[in-house]
Amino acid sequence: MPDRPTTASSPRGVARHGRLPRRGPARALLALVAGALAVVLVSGVSVAAIAVRTATSGVQTVSLGNEDEVQGVDISAIEGGANILLVGSDERDDGSQVDAGEVDGVRNDVTILAHLSADHTQLTAVSFPRDLMIDVPECVGDDGQVYAAESYVQFNTTLGRGGLSCTVKTVEGITGLAIPYAGKITFDGVIEMSNAIGGVDVCVTRTIRDTDSGIDLTAGTHQLQGAEALAFLRTRHGVGDGSDIARISSQQVFLSSMMRKIISGGTLGDVTTLYKLASAALSNMTLSSSLSSPDTLVRLALALKDIQPAGIVFVQYPVVDDPRDPNRVVESASDAAALNAALNADEKFTLGDASAGRGSVSDDTAAPVETPAPVETSTPSTPAADGTVPAPEATAPPATTTLPSTITGQSAAEATCSVGSSR
Repeated sequence: MPDRPTTASSPRGVARHGRLPRRGPARALLALVAGALAVVLVSGVSVAAIAVRTATSGVQTVSLGNEDEVQGVDISAIEGGANILLVGSDERDDGSQVDAGEVDGVRNDVTILAHLSADHTQLTAVSFPRDLMIDVPECVGDDGQVYAAESYVQFNTTLGRGGLSCTVKTVEGITGLAIPYAGKITFDGVIEMSNAIGGVDVCVTRTIRDTDSGIDLTAGTHQLQGAEALAFLRTRHGVGDGSDIARISSQQVFLSSMMRKIISGGTLGDVTTLYKLASAALSNMTLSSSLSSPDTLVRLALALKDIQPAGIVFVQYPVVDDPRDPNRVVESASDAAALNAALNADEKFTLGDASAGRGSVSDDTAAPVETPAPVETSTPSTPAADGTVPAPEATAPPATTTLPSTITGQSAAEATCSVGSSR
């Protein structure tokens, strides 16, 4: 390659007050590996149930304060679709495999909202930039400490303000969605997940070199796993223009390739690999009490068993440069409204043709991923007075909306390359 409802209740409101101090550079990691768990546990109900029940036996849990909204509700049958927030934290426990410098507090440096459509044909993963300046609601930490609502706060400080529940409440306020499920994963979980799957193939247009994350890749395709996979996902200065926005689109290159591999017959047919993936993710995660039930995870897995790469859409939450601070971003009002409306309406959507991100480009050398044609369904007919039953009435597949091309991202069916940069 050349060098080149049952509907969860409405979300809580967001108040506006004071300002938090600016934080230093952050370390990103992949949170969507938790979402991959739902895809890989599909080799059969009994295998999935045994794997999840065993793997969740020692999982840490935390309350979001909204568990009553989905008490007794099947996660795969929520009207309007299910929303799960996946958070990647830069915190590290004693004995961590990661030696990545000092950690100044606890940050949600990767935050991805996963929306599973009610008909289980589309999984949308929305990445929120860590440098996004937002308003945060009042939050109560796990220790009972109350954090007052504030305005103009950096998004990746919400985990440190009040734990996972505070990040959930903040995203609810931004999107208008109710989010009753959440999970948090650590650096070590990323390493173990990439090892369990046997590595992920990543295309690079030119050298990626970043002394901060430790990544050093030449142009071409590389199979990444373990600490090298984590370094690729963390690199900011090594891709695109060195921004967090570029890092998100580069991460989507990895995620798309990973999901294509997970969905492939070879991975899903290997029970040993499936169990390793489940164990690797869950042993390094904290789950909301609403998501920690083995039955809930199994139902989620089965709801995703037939999803195709084209039905997995990665989106970067729409932002523009902050006029008050060139190192920060703020919401792009019109684009954010379009995305949030589509999510709240549970609409099927695709991204515009010009939606490539700052850290990735299309891989024109890759073979296209085959996508099954939409299947027409049929509605049973009502018997006539004479007892005869007319032929079922065909129902066309649901319409798909195209979002503005200013909203960046890609589907898992698209092969893309990270745009390298050296530092």
